[in-house]
Amino acid sequence: MWWLYLLSLLLPLLSAQTYHWGPCPSPKVQPGFSLQKYLGRWFEITKLPASFESGKCIEANYALREDGTIQVLNKQMWRGRSIEGTAVVTDPKEPAKLGVSFSFLSPVGTYWVLYTDYTSIAVVYSCTDILRVSHVDYAWILARSRFPSEETMRNATEILEKAGVKPCELIPTDQTGCLDDTM
Repeated sequence: MWWLYLLSLLLPLLSAQTYHWGPCPSPKVQPGFSLQKYLGRWFEITKLPASFESGKCIEANYALREDGTIQVLNKQMWRGRSIEGTAVVTDPKEPAKLGVSFSFLSPVGTYWVLYTDYTSIAVVYSCTDILRVSHVDYAWILARSRFPSEETMRNATEILEKAGVKPCELIPTDQTGCLDDTM
């Protein structure tokens, strides 16, 4: 029963998250994923609630470093915030499954590309296991433009739904009034 006590301490930290009982699921990822095609600038269109993301005009830029790791530069219009992290392909047999960390102190989180066409849309899923008793879901729909078409969004939302993410839990990211500077 010690784990119930620990879980009761962790639940308040998860209030802005989407958590569920049981271990993390394993949705299918993009077959034949090409990291080279995925690199570049993506705009966050919608997501599951995440306490570490607030503000508007959220975007990410992925660039390959000389050492083979991926620079992750997340930026949002809220006090001019940006954060840099590192991503790595955790298994060369499944290059759509990345591990991401934003500091040496934080554990490596999952970043799984469920789908992308590389030129307009990407559907990303992440999950954090809590002692295999519960898990926290994160999911994002990213686009190469701030305002993707309704049809593109509908298709991306269906992919998340097939992965077990409830579309009603997604919240849109405000992409209006953004500065269109490059990262």
